[in-house]
Amino acid sequence: MRPTALALALTLLPTPLLAQSGLQAPPPVRTLELSGPRIGLTMLSDGVRASLRDKNIDVKSSISQFGWQFERQFFSKQGGVTAVHEWVVLLGGLDQGTAIPSLNWLVGLRTAEGAEFGIGPNLTPAGVALALSAGVTFKTGAMNVPMNFAVVPTKAGTRVSILTGFTLRR
Repeated sequence: MRPTALALALTLLPTPLLAQSGLQAPPPVRTLELSGPRIGLTMLSDGVRASLRDKNIDVKSSISQFGWQFERQFFSKQGGVTAVHEWVVLLGGLDQGTAIPSLNWLVGLRTAEGAEFGIGPNLTPAGVALALSAGVTFKTGAMNVPMNFAVVPTKAGTRVSILTGFTLRR
C-alpha cells in the first residue's frame, strides 16, 4: 500500500504547477564574446611599493601592464543597459625586468553608448582588494576600442590603472 500511495502523491503534487500556463521561459540570452588584449599603465602609491618591496619586488611608481581581458555579456536589454562580467589577467612591471601578476574579476554594466562601470575582487602580490572601474568603448569599423580607468584602494595604498586594447566585432 505504501509504494502505491507514494507513487500517487508524486503524480498529483506537481499538477498545480502545470496549471500556471501564463508563465513562459524568458527568451534566451544572446551572449557576446568581447575578449581581447590589453595594454596600459598602473601608478602605485608609496605604500603599495613598500608592500611589494617586502616581497622582494622593487619597482618604480608606475609600471607597464600587458594582458588579456576575457569578457562575456550575460544580460542585454535592446538599446539599453547590458550586464557583463570579465576576467582581466595582467602582467605588470615588464618594463622594469619583473613580472607582477594581477587577476581581476569584474561584474558591471555597459550602456548602449559604450560607457561602462564595474566592481570586483583584485588579486596581486601586493594583496587582495576591491577594484572599481569605469570606461568607454569606442566603435570603429569592425573593432571595439575600450578605454578603462581602474582604482584599487588598499590598506597599503592605492593603485590606479589606465588600460586600452581592442576586440573584433563578430
